[in-house]
Amino acid sequence: MNKVHFNKVDVDGFKIFYREAGRKDAPIFLLLHGFPTSSHMFRDLIPLLADRYRVVAPDLPGFGQSDMPSHKEFKYSFDALADRIERFTEVMGLKRFAVYAFDYGAPTGFRLAMRHPERITAIVSQNGNAYEEGLSEGWNPIRAYWKDSSAANRQALRTFLRPETTVWQYTQGVPDKSAVSPDGYSLDNHYLERPGADDVQLDLFGDYKSNVALYPKFQDYFRTHKPPLLAVWGKNDPFFLPPGAEAFKRDIPNAEVRLLDTGHFALETHGAEIGSAIADFLSKHVQ
Repeated sequence: MNKVHFNKVDVDGFKIFYREAGRKDAPIFLLLHGFPTSSHMFRDLIPLLADRYRVVAPDLPGFGQSDMPSHKEFKYSFDALADRIERFTEVMGLKRFAVYAFDYGAPTGFRLAMRHPERITAIVSQNGNAYEEGLSEGWNPIRAYWKDSSAANRQALRTFLRPETTVWQYTQGVPDKSAVSPDGYSLDNHYLERPGADDVQLDLFGDYKSNVALYPKFQDYFRTHKPPLLAVWGKNDPFFLPPGAEAFKRDIPNAEVRLLDTGHFALETHGAEIGSAIADFLSKHVQ
């Protein structure tokens, strides 16, 4: 049952690519990736969990192998990403599921949780932020664009789309950089170099402010529903700081927090440790 299958599904005319493994009748674990990657980031994690769970990992709209219409044809916002992924879960028949929320997958997954708390069995946040104290100064250029969406401020954000920046995101904060495979960042750079991908990502940079505005609502959801939550973070992440992981315990006192000596893409160096932590966590909360 650990065999991974690769498919696309039509979601209201929008093709969503996904990876899937595990028994159809097993508890469901939905994996949501972040910027600038795709479901490829879960290539090693999926087989570690597929013997006990039905693991489903879609590519977000505009990412990976999912459809990427022009930003003039499709409004790229986090509400829109959540809308499509919500419909993806419905088309796929995913009625109740645990969710892995990483980077952009966090505001996407947390929106789903707020909309349908009865569907969420547990949350694993891997460097998936919902608190102001989790945002580093690395966000300052993007914050400047939120305040003034001038052409100059938009142009300045293209630095985040450069191939060397992608490599930096993967390796910054990793004690042994030789432990990071080049496969992930090379594939991400391939996708970023597609015509029109730059404007897709720049639009999402601009809309990220909507996530920060929703932090109080995300936190209210945590306090009200107290979903089982595991925060497992690379503590040297240059964008999302450890206080953002610890903050979950304010609203969910029983939340588990594990900090690992690595960077943003923690699965690249600590996949086995994260897989083991998730298996232990889900075994306690998801049947």
